[in-house]
Amino acid sequence: MRLLLVEDTQDLADAVLLFLGREGHAVDHARSAAEADAALDVTEYACVILDLGLPDGSGLGVLKGRRAAGDRTPFIIATARDQITDRIAGLDAGADDYIVKPFDLGELVARIRAHARRAQGSPATRIQLGEVEVDRAAARLWRGQKEIRLTSREWAVFDALLGARGRILGKAALEDALYAYDATIEGNAIEVYISRLRQKLGAQMIETRRGLGYMLR
Repeated sequence: MRLLLVEDTQDLADAVLLFLGREGHAVDHARSAAEADAALDVTEYACVILDLGLPDGSGLGVLKGRRAAGDRTPFIIATARDQITDRIAGLDAGADDYIVKPFDLGELVARIRAHARRAQGSPATRIQLGEVEVDRAAARLWRGQKEIRLTSREWAVFDALLGARGRILGKAALEDALYAYDATIEGNAIEVYISRLRQKLGAQMIETRRGLGYMLR
């Protein structure tokens, strides 16, 4: 899924970006409130991880501004501020979650997945698709008793289709789920991943709507 990390401490940002990338997420990085607002103005994100202490202002200002504009994107505040008053202020400003540094990266990923599922209107973690059972929280699939292993990129494409089940996703939307804004996009990458998913899940699982995109049946 496409995420936005708002963090000005480069070492921490590098660690989070590396971990989330290995999990198959496309992550844009903003180092200031201004960069965060600019990114949010032009890109739809599944979730935003927001630091509070930014060089040009408070992350709370970014959050309040987005909520005032009607933006419902899930926001997870990730900060060193651990006082109860700080937590209350963050949640009252519209944050969906609040996690204190230092935090476990695996826990952060689990929280991101949970909030993204709720935003899509599908909080359930276990889903049955014909013969295929999906555990979205663990990013795992089975057909019967046999586990189907996907690469992180294959899972990212599948999860994007699953989140939009019943709707057509165009190639550009799937590329957004795979690539950060400064990444090089391979011309036929989506077609390659769709082909691999069909080989693993069955050709009937993903329908092609010519000229429009793909849809999970």
